[in-house]
Amino acid sequence: MYYPQEIVDQVTEANDIVDVIGTNVALTRRGSNYVGLCPFHSEKTPSFSVNRNMQIFKCFGCGKAGSVITFLCDYENLTFQEAVKELADRAGIKLPEEDEESAQARAEKSIREKLLEVNKEAATHYFKELRGERGRIAMSYLSNRGLTRETINSFGLGFAPSGSGLYEQLKENGCSDDILRESGLFSFSEKGVYERFRDRVIFPIMDMRGKVIAFGGRTMKKDEKIPKYLNSPETKAFIKGRNLYGYNIAKHTKAGYILLCEGYMDTIALHQAGFDNAVASLGTALTPDQAALIRRITDQVVITYDQDGAGRNAALRAIPILKDKGIMTKIVEMTPYKDPDEFIKNLGADEYRKRVEEAKESFFFETESLHNGIDETNVEQKTKFDHEIARKIAKIDDELERANYINAVSVKYGIDKKALERAVNKYGVEEDDLRLAQKTRERAREQQKNAIKPEDGQLIVEKLLVSMLANEKGFMEAAGKVLVPDDISDETCRRLYEMIFNLVTEGKAIEPAKIVNRFDGAEKQAFTAEILEPSLYRDKYGEDELKAAFKDIVLRIVSDSLDRRMALAAAGNDAQTLMELAARKNNPEEVLQILEGSL
Repeated sequence: MYYPQEIVDQVTEANDIVDVIGTNVALTRRGSNYVGLCPFHSEKTPSFSVNRNMQIFKCFGCGKAGSVITFLCDYENLTFQEAVKELADRAGIKLPEEDEESAQARAEKSIREKLLEVNKEAATHYFKELRGERGRIAMSYLSNRGLTRETINSFGLGFAPSGSGLYEQLKENGCSDDILRESGLFSFSEKGVYERFRDRVIFPIMDMRGKVIAFGGRTMKKDEKIPKYLNSPETKAFIKGRNLYGYNIAKHTKAGYILLCEGYMDTIALHQAGFDNAVASLGTALTPDQAALIRRITDQVVITYDQDGAGRNAALRAIPILKDKGIMTKIVEMTPYKDPDEFIKNLGADEYRKRVEEAKESFFFETESLHNGIDETNVEQKTKFDHEIARKIAKIDDELERANYINAVSVKYGIDKKALERAVNKYGVEEDDLRLAQKTRERAREQQKNAIKPEDGQLIVEKLLVSMLANEKGFMEAAGKVLVPDDISDETCRRLYEMIFNLVTEGKAIEPAKIVNRFDGAEKQAFTAEILEPSLYRDKYGEDELKAAFKDIVLRIVSDSLDRRMALAAAGNDAQTLMELAARKNNPEEVLQILEGSL
């Protein structure tokens, strides 16, 4: 649905960017700005800045920037319209009603939005079936698994009986077969349409905003011929590797860490036991995207996978993925029980909490996994193990942490400390060489990417100009006397120049967030926010250098503009115009005098 600009501006004004971002990112006040670890890339030193006065954010690490609407679009993967609606709901602003949309606008709704509507209706259908006559066996099954009615309702659990009538219901409500086929809820064949989930307890899978994006179904039958769990296929609304079960609840946790589980029941059992920080990776190995989701909440994870071989291997695969995102990892020991659900049923939440507090550091979990099966009397095996340990320690950057691990490992595995130190140093040199080579390659790529061509230099100058005009009082009045919009070569900078000029001329305030929202697409909004952020030039020029830098920039832009116009005149054999332009180019003092008289 299209929202008029005045509605977008109203919604933006009603939502303080620090408050909105602060619910998702830990921010600390630093001067006039708020800073924190960027939620869009891994970092150890905060480079993410939020400016309350300007109502924009900017990451000086990855370059993400924009308004409060841009943030929600990027952070929660929303469309522009969805972000506006969420912020409007947050501020209690009533948006134009759905029925005010034209038939054409309704027909043009994205496939993703239609799938979300189908999933919402399906979740409601399954929810009712569980609580009806046909759901009695499924409800009994869940109760026998130890789930309370409150927990069942909280997670929206449902039941899909055979031939539940979901297809007919959705068709009656106007859903097309194309969308129903896309939803993954049905199988279409010459014999008819079949529901994917039949005789299964249903676990709705929700995104971070609590919208149903897919389903998991668990059979209650002990039949090895059919899969125990059946999940929705990937759709335009659901990509397994980019979502986590329970994340919509866990993102609000105050626990300070995330409990990473394998499945639905473990997650639900932990939440019911008071651990609101549990999530599961939806039946797939942990992915970098899922680790990035966790990093938005915390930098600490406690893995609580099954205690069997498959669970241990999954934990070993997850550790480096989490580490790569800057996440510290520990692993819970739950023997003699297999998983959190079974453990809590037998020993209770308090005992599980103790196990979490005693969780093993990922380093020692990895070393113990390496040590399993090693014959200590076999010199070759022991030596190979000792070298593997040395290589692992050598990869640790912090010198004190490395020393502590050398001390601990030498005692734990009976390795001569001096010999271990020498081996660590040896592998450390190799590791440093690898890091140096990697940094050299990255620096070369960055230099190549950022190599300033003549036209790029012009763009940089135009960005500096517009940034100064937006933030320095009196600069726009001075520039307006010697520059016209056509003197600006870059389209976005030219449009910004015109906007700022009009606002100053009309005596209106320059509100960066509103300006950013007038550009379409995250890329252009980030580009605009970057230009409007005063650090673009204040990091480059001191207070006493600003006016001189501004005059130099204006002179450069005037000169570049004259060069372009002279080239056109020469191409058109317009000798008179060419001579007039050349005379102006050779007399920059006139422009300089106007600027000095205006500042």
